[in-house]
Amino acid sequence: MSETCLLSIVVITLNEAHNIRDCLESVRWADEIIVVDSGSTDGTQEICREYTENVFVMDWPGFGMQKNRALEKASGQWVLSIDADERVTKKLRDEIQRRISPDTSERTASNNVVAFSIPRLSNYCGRFLRHGGWWPDRVVRLFLRSKAYFDDAPIHERLLVDGKVGKIKSHLLHYTFRDLNQVLDTVNRYSTAGAQMKCEQGKQGGLTKAVSHGVWMFFRTYVFKAGFLDGREGFMLAVSNAEGAYYKYLKLCYLNRDNKIADK
Repeated sequence: MSETCLLSIVVITLNEAHNIRDCLESVRWADEIIVVDSGSTDGTQEICREYTENVFVMDWPGFGMQKNRALEKASGQWVLSIDADERVTKKLRDEIQRRISPDTSERTASNNVVAFSIPRLSNYCGRFLRHGGWWPDRVVRLFLRSKAYFDDAPIHERLLVDGKVGKIKSHLLHYTFRDLNQVLDTVNRYSTAGAQMKCEQGKQGGLTKAVSHGVWMFFRTYVFKAGFLDGREGFMLAVSNAEGAYYKYLKLCYLNRDNKIADK
C-alpha cells in the first residue's frame, strides 16, 4: 500500500452516466478513486476514466460481492464507499478529512474508532425528505480498510465492522429517484431480488402475507414515521414502499409454487 494514500473512494456502477459525473466531482479531492463497472453501455466508463485510471469492468454477482471486489482494489488506509447517486458535500469533505487525519486533535479523540456512520439526506422525485424513516438514515460508509468488509447479500448489503463505529455530523446527499418511472423500475427489481433471497432462505409467501406486509409498510412510513409531514412526496414514498413489500411476498408465493412443481 502506498504510504501517501490515506483515503480511497470506492464506487460500483451500471449505466450511471446521468449520475456519475456529479458523484465523482464531489470526491475528486480524495487520494484514490476506484470504480467497478458491470458493463455499462451509456458512457459511464468513459466519464469515470476522466477522474481515475482505476476503472475495472466485471460481471454482476450482487451488491455485496461487487462492493467487496471494489474494496479489494483500494490501497488507502481509509475507505469511503459511496453510490453513484450520492454526493459528498463540502462540509462532509472537511469533516472526513479532520476525522481521519493523523495530525488533528479530532482524530486523536477517535483513536479507537475504526469506522464512521454518516447521516444521509435523500431526494425523492425532486424533494428532500426528512421523515418517513428517511432521515437521518445513518449508513456506515467510512472505515479502515483492514477492519471492515461487506456481506454477500445481493441487495441491502451491510458493512461488517470489526471495532467501534463513530458518528459523523455532516450529511451525505442521496438522489434516489428522479421520477416515477425510476421508482417503479426499482420497486420491480428490488421486489424480485428480495423474493429470491427469501426463497433461498426457505421463507414462504402468499396473498395474505403480501397484503399485510404492504399495509404495514404504508402505515409505518406514512403514519408512524411521520411521512405525512413531507407532503405529496411523503405519501408517494409510503405507497411505493407498500408496493415493494406487497410484490416481494407475492413474487415469493409464485417462487414457492414453481419450486414445488420442479420437485415433483
